Amino acid sequence: MYRVVLVDDEHIILDGLSRAVRWDDMNCQVVGTASNGAEGLKLIQRLKPDILFTDIRMPNMDGLSMIAALRSEFPRLQIAVLTAFRDFEYAQTALNLGVCRYLLKPSKMEELYEAIRTMTAKLDALPPLPPDAEPEEDPASAGSAAGNYIVRQAMEYMQAHCTEHLSLGDVADHVYVSQWHLSKLINRHVNQSFFDILGRMRMELAKSLLADSGMRIHAVAEQVGYTDVAHFSKSFKRFVGVTPGEYRDSVKPK
Repeated sequence: MYRVVLVDDEHIILDGLSRAVRWDDMNCQVVGTASNGAEGLKLIQRLKPDILFTDIRMPNMDGLSMIAALRSEFPRLQIAVLTAFRDFEYAQTALNLGVCRYLLKPSKMEELYEAIRTMTAKLDALPPLPPDAEPEEDPASAGSAAGNYIVRQAMEYMQAHCTEHLSLGDVADHVYVSQWHLSKLINRHVNQSFFDILGRMRMELAKSLLADSGMRIHAVAEQVGYTDVAHFSKSFKRFVGVTPGEYRDSVKPK
């Protein structure tokens, strides 16, 4: 039996999917339902289902990032979107991230059954998963596209918040994956650590401030997220190759 989770903020949809679909006939079993995206993510991470039916436009949830996170962290998970949101580019992005079907509400029963048949067929075709092993992301698969999407979202968030006290956990929460998984994705797609990327972002901003303003070095350090000017100077030299003072002197107009 394939395990199914249903996520939708409309209770009538959850109830209808649970009751109206002949899940047993399709070799499936509904093992959990959730009425919002955050609750759904926790449920999926705990139950690790085979199939997900979900809305993609729910309060306080970036639907595309959620889909990318799930496809990246659970590449075997088959996802069908059931939504009233009619936007071609949005739907195309969802499909590129690995969504199996993008169904518009209200959907006909035959559309639902066709989606289930397609997803179970895909699951039937997968090779057995070794016990206690995480499936590796296939670089040519939609899982790779999802990983790229997550890394881009993470980098954009880091760039916007690099001067704050930012942790790997903060960024992982923003893109809906675990810290461990985000760290693995960043290393795979960018070939740098989280802290190196954050440090370089801060130093690029520091270089701009040192070149274009009369700010004192301790003020520049504070501006880019350092409370200790000595730590800032040491980090600056590691990334840039010279001290902040030497860099400022080198870019002064002659």
